[in-house]
Amino acid sequence: MALLSWILLFSFVVGGCQSSDEAQKTQMESASVEAAIVRVATFAGGCFWCTEADFEKVPGVVKVVSGYTGGSKENPSYEEVSSGTTGHVEAVQVYYDPSKVTYEQLLDIFWKHIDPTDPGGQFVDRGAQYRSVIFFQDAEQKRLAEKSKQGLAGSGRFQKPIVTEFLPLGKFFEAEEYHQDYYKKHAVKYKFYRYNSGRDQFLSKVWGGKMKDTVSKTESKYTKPDDATLKKTLSPLQYKVTQHEGTEPPFQNEYWDNKKEGIYVDIVSGEPLFSSTDKYDSGTGWPSFTKPLEPGNITEKQDRSLFMVRTEVKSKHGDSHLGDVFPDGPKPTGLRYCMNSAALRFIPKEDLEKEGYGDYEKLFRGR
Repeated sequence: MALLSWILLFSFVVGGCQSSDEAQKTQMESASVEAAIVRVATFAGGCFWCTEADFEKVPGVVKVVSGYTGGSKENPSYEEVSSGTTGHVEAVQVYYDPSKVTYEQLLDIFWKHIDPTDPGGQFVDRGAQYRSVIFFQDAEQKRLAEKSKQGLAGSGRFQKPIVTEFLPLGKFFEAEEYHQDYYKKHAVKYKFYRYNSGRDQFLSKVWGGKMKDTVSKTESKYTKPDDATLKKTLSPLQYKVTQHEGTEPPFQNEYWDNKKEGIYVDIVSGEPLFSSTDKYDSGTGWPSFTKPLEPGNITEKQDRSLFMVRTEVKSKHGDSHLGDVFPDGPKPTGLRYCMNSAALRFIPKEDLEKEGYGDYEKLFRGR
């Protein structure tokens, strides 16, 4: 028994949610799986605060990075680019899972968030550094972008010619840290700027209700409370797991052997994450699922802490650390989303309607 206890402790401290028999193989495979599924698209649509915020709302988008590209100077600063002297444009790189959102769909979203007829900038931001550009990485991206532009031009949506440029992607320089996720860090300033830029007024006039098709239906419903609120409402373990990438003990957590029917939501934001219909006993002592209930509420990134490589899973809107995903699960997905119970709240099927999740009752009808 002493040896078994030591093995379980080692798995908890070092391996997190991974299995103990093929840990190293799993870690290497998870890294290769992430590399295989994530693609990158690069767009310039004026102020990158807005372009980043628009794309981060899209289900299937893993992350969006603001930066500069298209110019000649190495490592330009924001002040240099905004002055228009370096030849760069403000742009974003969109990291996305093509099994959840396609490059063609990203192009459609891009067109619906810019003025493609403006050669002198975008909205209140004037100058070549704010013009719209699609930067293609290969011939296929170029082909799809040209096809998309032709479709937009032929739709009659705009009376003026489409002037958005297509350019091969060169070096992309990440913008300063304070520009990343600006719409989250400085929400009041961002909203003030965005409204006064005229961007949304223009888009609403041109696209009207069709704008609803370009963003996640859950974008405004689920939000993350401030840190003071989290410390009051979460238990110490829940706070440690969700806010500081902690891991709870195996076989000693709330949902590892829960067999009731229902859904699992983020303990922080309430956004739906997993369903009991996809839950299975992985033998690891943590609740495990073959797939997310709402892929758009999940983000994944490579985690190289503790001298190993894993793929961390976080909630999209709550930004909560949930657990890890491994490529050793059962069919049909072959994936194992190994989660911490402390990051989840379980809602039984009979309580879905009163808890505000009535849309998911259909998952359990006839079962």
